[in-house]
Amino acid sequence: MQEVAVKALLLNMKKIITYIIICFSISSFSQENLSELLKKYNSESIPYITVEDLSKQENVIILDSRELSEYKTSHLQDAICVGYDNFNLKKTKKKLTNKKQTIVVYCSLGIRSEDIAEKLKKAGYTNVYNLYGGIFEWKNNDFKVYDSKEKETDSIHTFNKEWSKWLKKGVKIYD
Repeated sequence: MQEVAVKALLLNMKKIITYIIICFSISSFSQENLSELLKKYNSESIPYITVEDLSKQENVIILDSRELSEYKTSHLQDAICVGYDNFNLKKTKKKLTNKKQTIVVYCSLGIRSEDIAEKLKKAGYTNVYNLYGGIFEWKNNDFKVYDSKEKETDSIHTFNKEWSKWLKKGVKIYD
């Protein structure tokens, strides 16, 4: 009887250890995958800034390169929506009078934002950064986001169901 109890206890311990290893592997793998995803889609011609570093910045202009519906669902505080599909450099330049000003461009993960940041760089802006992991990484690190009425929200527009897997915290919204 005692032998059966010991075997059952060992089996349960083995299951728990296996579960812990799987959970740890998944969380580590997720981080590597974000890095791999960005390497796959980005040329890294624009330097990244981390969400932690951006949260400490003052006097920075933040540009949201997602579409207006995404921006209205949630955005970083004081971000200016410049869009992606209909990005207008001429219109954006009117809002960015100092070409040496620190500018951080973000999107959902940091892919579309690199394209917009490259356009700004070609237009002569010298201090442009791409937010690593975008608004998803911002929210995943418990930083605040705001809706169209500038009220704090947990809703994040995730662009589509496929990309939504990268958002670990908050309410996933997609069309």
